[in-house]
Amino acid sequence: MASLYSELGRRERQIMDILYHRGRASAADVLQDLPDPPSYSSVRSMLRLLEDKGYLRHEWDGPRYVYLPTGNREQVQRSAARHVLQTFFNNSMESAVAAMLGVVEQPPSAEELKRLAKLIERARRNGGRP
Repeated sequence: MASLYSELGRRERQIMDILYHRGRASAADVLQDLPDPPSYSSVRSMLRLLEDKGYLRHEWDGPRYVYLPTGNREQVQRSAARHVLQTFFNNSMESAVAAMLGVVEQPPSAEELKRLAKLIERARRNGGRP
């Protein structure tokens, strides 16, 4: 798979987001979910390009191709988080977490806070790695 999800263009990332959310999708499914969608042929071209780059693979589903992401979701999440941390928070995890806490509709539950505290404690013991 290509090295970084953050190297993709905006529209390519949108398509990948759709595929990770759905798990698998046809070009028509992707077109339906895209904001301000381009033409159907443009979506098909972008899907082929993403496949050439190694981000997707396709399977036959009757008369159509269905596309699936090739990357491990956890690797992609780490890559995207790294990109956001570097781009918007000057590599400050504290600033990123504070921003995330500020945008959630509901404050974290006691159970979520407990899990976060465990992750922080594990990171302390492991030199910063959870």
